[in-house]
Amino acid sequence: MNDNLKVELGKVVKELMLEKLYYKDEFDKIPITTADINRPGLQLAGFFEYFGKDRVQIIGKVEMTYLSEFDSAQRYERLKKLFMTGIPCVVLARGMDPYPEMIQVAKECNVPLLRTDDVTSRFSSNLIAFLNVELAPMEVKHGELVEVYGEGVLILGESGVGKSETALELVKRGHRLVADDLVEIRRVSNKTLVGMAPEIIRHFIEIRGIGILDVKYLYGVGSVKITENINLVINMEIWDPKKHYERLGTEELTYDILGIKVPSLTIPVKPGRNLAIIIEVAAMNNRQKKMGYNAAKAFTEKITNDLTKNTNLIP
Repeated sequence: MNDNLKVELGKVVKELMLEKLYYKDEFDKIPITTADINRPGLQLAGFFEYFGKDRVQIIGKVEMTYLSEFDSAQRYERLKKLFMTGIPCVVLARGMDPYPEMIQVAKECNVPLLRTDDVTSRFSSNLIAFLNVELAPMEVKHGELVEVYGEGVLILGESGVGKSETALELVKRGHRLVADDLVEIRRVSNKTLVGMAPEIIRHFIEIRGIGILDVKYLYGVGSVKITENINLVINMEIWDPKKHYERLGTEELTYDILGIKVPSLTIPVKPGRNLAIIIEVAAMNNRQKKMGYNAAKAFTEKITNDLTKNTNLIP
């Protein structure tokens, strides 16, 4: 995780629809800086070695049952030791009612006390998944992100090369827009990159000569998507007659984003080329490669075998 990344508690509460048992408006700004969570069973028993006080604390049925074995004064003391460590918040799972001492300690230590109806394991998984995305290393690219036949295609290129127009044509052909102009890319695992648009420009697209368009309203909710994995990078550039462009597709090019190498293609742009169809075919071909079939390699092997066969026939 990048130590500079954080997500505010208010966003966590909103995203996971948590009930506020003890909460102030100022708590919205509390920073969550790690996707790790903690079940504080050991801490309620008095063991605080290697305790991650920066983690969200989740109390489930096991912890609540353990606390039920104590009288009110003992329960207060054990909760006080946990709450006074500086933890960001405590979440009660399974919709369980808090002990009166829990509310009292939360107020005294000024710690948010929240509740979810989810079972503990499901809530923990959902919270970790959400925080992994929000706290993942991020990079912003100037380009388009479109889902084409299930493949997340990141379209890059110089300003004015036609990226937005190509993305709009793909949407018109039934594919889905994720981001226009700015793409926030997060590395959520060692193999996965997830792209999305900044919230303020989400679902909008700019077309020179027309202006700003709302794709969701023009083409319906089925034409947009909030996030998408990045499976292919396409770099659009003005056709250079002096430059050699790939003809067979045997060269495996990649584009590095946050340390992950993504399959990459360069598509030259000139009048008469239908870029939307080319990108559709590129997406399908990339998907086919992931399924184990490479047309360029199969073609090369066929030619090689044919040449070998014909050479052997020569006396």
